[in-house]
Amino acid sequence: MNPKKPIRLFISFLICLSWSCNQAPQTKKSEFVDYLNESDTDFDQRMEWWRESRFGMFIHWGVYAVPAGIHKGEKYESIGEWIQLKAKIPIDEYEAYAKQFNPVKYDAEQWAKTMKNAGMKYVVITSKHHDGFALWDSAVSDYDIVDYAPYGKDILKSLAEACKAQGIKFGLYHSIMDWHHPQAQANDAPNYRYNEIFNPEFPQYVENFLKPQLKELVAQYDPDILWFDGEWIPDFTHEMGLDLYQYVRTLKPSIIINNRVDKGRKGMEGMNKDDKKYAGDFGTPEQEILEGTSTMDWESCMTMNDTWGFKSFDENWKSSKTLIHNLIDITAKGGNYLLNIGPTAEGQIPNPSQERLANMGSWLEVNGEAIYATQKFKKAYKQGENIRFTKKTNQPYLYAITFEQPSQQLVLKHIQPREDSSIRVLGHEGVLDWTFDPTKGLIIKIPEDLTGKMAWTFKIEGKEI
Repeated sequence: MNPKKPIRLFISFLICLSWSCNQAPQTKKSEFVDYLNESDTDFDQRMEWWRESRFGMFIHWGVYAVPAGIHKGEKYESIGEWIQLKAKIPIDEYEAYAKQFNPVKYDAEQWAKTMKNAGMKYVVITSKHHDGFALWDSAVSDYDIVDYAPYGKDILKSLAEACKAQGIKFGLYHSIMDWHHPQAQANDAPNYRYNEIFNPEFPQYVENFLKPQLKELVAQYDPDILWFDGEWIPDFTHEMGLDLYQYVRTLKPSIIINNRVDKGRKGMEGMNKDDKKYAGDFGTPEQEILEGTSTMDWESCMTMNDTWGFKSFDENWKSSKTLIHNLIDITAKGGNYLLNIGPTAEGQIPNPSQERLANMGSWLEVNGEAIYATQKFKKAYKQGENIRFTKKTNQPYLYAITFEQPSQQLVLKHIQPREDSSIRVLGHEGVLDWTFDPTKGLIIKIPEDLTGKMAWTFKIEGKEI
């Protein structure tokens, strides 16, 4: 079901009227398309590739990688990309870090290959975070990687091209709030008004800065996703969110936009307070996974350690096993996993991130068919704490993925195999002996030479019960 329908007709009328007044007439018949009231069929077609992808890379990269969590010798325990706010760094002092941002070791082709080898199908990179610094050559600002930093090259262009060559869908994160722009959040720097005070000039910032930058991004890099953030500030209203969604979809009708384009998100849980009222194509749980399933499309964005942007002293890395289990759990619940890296100021992906991505890629090379283009079970996404289920879209194949290696037999309660069919473990030669009883369930005999690590996938032709 389209989570945005039905938006109140009155709001749609106002947005339609606003757009009609601001567009030059091209034909006698209006060409306005109300993207806020998209049909279920059109919505499902637009979301199809995203739903099948399941696994993507988040990249938080910008000026904040230069201090890397340390300012004037003091370590700040908050997430790395918020150091300007947390350390209350005046704008001119923070701009000095921008003057040092020179990622000479950045290799877009290598980054794209890393994503592909990890089994990731799409990427979302910060075009502009809350600090206002742009990773492309913006026409409406000189505070960007080309005009302001010594690097002088368009980072987004090279990455977009490299991702296209690898078959990776390209997405952009863009902050609605801006600590650098005087009409947004920077009037009383270094306090950087965060969420208490309204700025009467904010609507001018939206029309004369935010929207023009978004138009540049869509026109120049043809992104498949726009991932907004910072919508919680009081300056940004629900009506602005509806208008911004309509604006971006008009620039590119097929683009997918997260729910942070509007004001409906319920905190870090990330899902909308009212699916019918607020704009946005999918929910955004942050640093957590839904406890169950949802009728709304959703994507868990999570870090490998404790920070999004690079922080030199954060060594609290999650294990590869934990990351793989997260991916399985999220997929079984019908969501996507957007896993973050925070590159260094020199442009390198930290070694611990590379190691974990490689391990995930190795697991997905064997077990990926149980993740990509799959759906959640209608009745039960799991059995106990260590078994998750997925099923292939438009195919009779079901998958039971175990977090622990079974010893002698595996008993499954929610799957009935097709009579005389074969059951296999992905990555293991041969078929497995099995019996089925309506009361006892499916009993699979585990071979003594079963190998593998992290998680084991049983492929079964049949139906869920």
